[in-house]
Amino acid sequence: MAAAALLHGLPSLATFRRLRTAVTPALAGVGRSDHVALTFDDGPDPVSTPNFLEVLDELDVRSTFFVLGGMAQRSPGLVREMAAAGHELAVHGWDHRPMLLRGPMSTYDQLARTRDLLAETTGRAPRYVRPPHGVLSSGVLAASRRLGLTPVLWTAWGRDWTATATPSNVLATIEPDLRGGATVLLHDSDCTSAPGAWRSALGALPELAARCDDAGLRLGPLAEHGLRPYV
Repeated sequence: MAAAALLHGLPSLATFRRLRTAVTPALAGVGRSDHVALTFDDGPDPVSTPNFLEVLDELDVRSTFFVLGGMAQRSPGLVREMAAAGHELAVHGWDHRPMLLRGPMSTYDQLARTRDLLAETTGRAPRYVRPPHGVLSSGVLAASRRLGLTPVLWTAWGRDWTATATPSNVLATIEPDLRGGATVLLHDSDCTSAPGAWRSALGALPELAARCDDAGLRLGPLAEHGLRPYV
């Protein structure tokens, strides 16, 4: 458990994240100056994800969901509902094991199986990939290139996976990096997080949308973010 928590936190330490954003902006998810990309990891979860769909619909906001193939396989109807609601589905891997612990063939299989499942379930081939924990490897980059997927990490997140996360501290963590071109990472499932942690992200959404609106920024999916391919 301690190792998993370390992996969950290390790739997103503020200093590393901001250096990554400056050096490889396309990989970090820096997009149009008038747009903020809203992304979610680790679903779909039949317990939590429908709550996100409901709130996003009330806010008239569409987002990108980086899904786990194993979760999607168990809830194909929910996957179709997400796509029908106008949300973009992207690849997070089949399970949440770090790609650094996999060889090239296993990495390719993880991404290909998830890509193919999403394409078959929704009729739309996904365009983007984000590896578990945001940990890239040469295998991920090579597989992404072969599969026609663009890797996208994030420039801002809310640490919404922790047991102490609340809507207010999720917003406070996002705020320093919330600007035009940002890609925000939240989680619509607690399958790799503290039980019930998803409620902190859910509760933060209305205020996050309001802050973007007040700043003249459109909140939406990566498809509208104006990203250039990294690979």
